[in-house]
Amino acid sequence: MSQIAYDPVKDKLAKIIRVNSFLRSLFYRTLDIFFLRSWHVRSRIRTLYADKNRPLRILDAGNGFGQYDRFLLRNLAVNHILAVDVKEDYLADCEHYFEKEIREGKISFKQADLRFFSEETIYDFILCVDVLEHIHEDVSVMRNMRAALKDGGYFLMHSPSHLAEEDAGEDEFFVDEHARAGYSSSELRSKFKQSGLKPVDIKYTYGFYGHTAWVMLIKWPMLLINKYGALAVLVLPFWYLITFLPSMLLNWADLRASNVSGTGIMGLAQKVKVNR
Repeated sequence: MSQIAYDPVKDKLAKIIRVNSFLRSLFYRTLDIFFLRSWHVRSRIRTLYADKNRPLRILDAGNGFGQYDRFLLRNLAVNHILAVDVKEDYLADCEHYFEKEIREGKISFKQADLRFFSEETIYDFILCVDVLEHIHEDVSVMRNMRAALKDGGYFLMHSPSHLAEEDAGEDEFFVDEHARAGYSSSELRSKFKQSGLKPVDIKYTYGFYGHTAWVMLIKWPMLLINKYGALAVLVLPFWYLITFLPSMLLNWADLRASNVSGTGIMGLAQKVKVNR
């Protein structure tokens, strides 16, 4: 099976947009449009926090390029966001882009390994998108996230499911290779419970509609870029001219579907106060 290496392509794009706020905003918008997981995550957050006047302390656990931080700042009444990642260059780029918000005290960035994250009882909401599949000690991470939540706080994650096509790696951490192929609904529910979190909602993403769109929008183009480099880039505009609109319709259908299975999975869990 051919393996898709996301990080080398994304890192090349990051170097191009590093010091240009307009290009970085455009990059964020492109990620939101092309990656269906962003559709599902943003929709779930909007539903979860329909009251936009409620001030929230948020942990972005594995912030990556920072596109979800931009969404959170623009759509919620943010008290403060702590965005953490293991990659120093990602954090430095985000600090440059969010310079104004940092000065205003709305967001801060910190290098951290989620396996050893130790802040306790601070956050109303924790977001963890496509991170846990990279970490062998995923239950330990979930326990750390529970410890960092206030009573009643929510933990929202997204990951490939056990049906995902990517091969899992064996020994790598926070790289393109995964520690596992993904989660089943029952496995994720069990791991939430092991970590002391109450499962609230578990939903498969990238069902038939979404997976078909992913193949057209992401899989085939990424395989071409990884194999042919710049030559593939010359062809892709013509490819997307044909496939973009059908893919958007398929993503829209996946967002509204009740997928009984899919190659992605989104889980919402809550920290429930234990009466002693």
